[in-house]
Amino acid sequence: MKAKTLKKDKVNIITMGCSKNLVDSEVLLTQLKGNGIEASHESNNQDNNIIIINTCGFIDNAKQESIDTILQYVDAKERGLVDKVYVTGCLSQRYKDDLEKEIPQVDAYFGTRDLPALLKKFKADYKHELVGERLLTHNAHYAYMKISEGCDRPCSFCAIPLMRGGHVSRPIEELVKEAQHKAANGTKELLLIAQDSTYYGLDLYKRRNLADLMRALSDVDGIEWIRLHYAFPTGFPMDVIEVMKERPNICNYLDIPLQHGSTSVLKTMRRGTTREKQEELIHSIRDIIPEIAIRTTLITGHPGEGEAEFQEMVDFVERMKFERLGVFTYSHEENTHAFTLEDSTPEEVKQQRANHLMEIQEQISYDLNQEKVGKTFKVLIDKKENGYFVGRTEYDSVEVDNEVLIDASKHYCRIGDFVEAKITEATEFDLYGEVV
Repeated sequence: MKAKTLKKDKVNIITMGCSKNLVDSEVLLTQLKGNGIEASHESNNQDNNIIIINTCGFIDNAKQESIDTILQYVDAKERGLVDKVYVTGCLSQRYKDDLEKEIPQVDAYFGTRDLPALLKKFKADYKHELVGERLLTHNAHYAYMKISEGCDRPCSFCAIPLMRGGHVSRPIEELVKEAQHKAANGTKELLLIAQDSTYYGLDLYKRRNLADLMRALSDVDGIEWIRLHYAFPTGFPMDVIEVMKERPNICNYLDIPLQHGSTSVLKTMRRGTTREKQEELIHSIRDIIPEIAIRTTLITGHPGEGEAEFQEMVDFVERMKFERLGVFTYSHEENTHAFTLEDSTPEEVKQQRANHLMEIQEQISYDLNQEKVGKTFKVLIDKKENGYFVGRTEYDSVEVDNEVLIDASKHYCRIGDFVEAKITEATEFDLYGEVV
């Protein structure tokens, strides 16, 4: 018994869900290490005796994956392989009372804004001097930057406000300091994320201030790419596109989740816009930056989507020819507005519709990629795998978009470096290039 009490705690953080959760895990990791606690992220070492699971509660599949992970580590605890299991994040925020009843073997549950309370379990303090500093859990050449927390939108299908609370922007000075710290540690690309990035600044500055933030970050030495994610279309501040056009280190890339292509479904979704307004917005953006890559996401099977409304979305995708597209099936989430509506579309029909949209997108993506053959692009090298150096152009974000594959037997590239690559061949979602 005595030997066990002398053993130094080793913490392993497991992250489920999106890049916003990853940022939270990186902040937690930084705070633990700043307090002298040995901690790692998703380590395979067998000697970690304390597990912190940062959960996702967004849709059914994500919730199930989080629960399975909790049960896996609770089982490890009962077999004496770990001493303590803590659970934090979105699922824990949303279902804390239920989880405490159903899985009481977990030592403590914490919500999305309970970091100081979690640190207290380790007799650790929240160190304000570490704000803006973050240990990255991946290669340092790119970093996610969370510019705000929470969301004030009333979207019918979305449980994020239940888990993350209302919108809170981070001050420009704090974000610039974080960018400077990252640049000094080798970060070349910042990926700006939020629940709703176009709302940025309304609470702090009484106006949408995303363009000013992007200018300030663009001035940070060493940051060569800035990429904008999760821009809500309603009330979109067009000065952001002007800044994107004038600043060479802001990528001509916009992630703008439109969610549907039927006005009646958009109304049921409480999106505050119409198909016509969405099309007008996309045309306006492309008029200013014709070469921009627009990524969007759509949902199939939301209440109110019949065959006619789905066909409207098909026509919308065929007309708009988005450079990047992700499609999700509707998940009936309790305590959301849509939960009061009938979820009448069978799961297999939702999935068939999603597959149909992605088949259309495959052809669009193939045609657009063929236009890149013979052209040269600046490419950031992310990794090496299966005999290729794998990188991205400014038109592609990490993990979700197209990649550029460079034959490692013919060319040498350093991970984290930019290269000029001439595209020699293209498939639906990959480009093949040679270093020039």
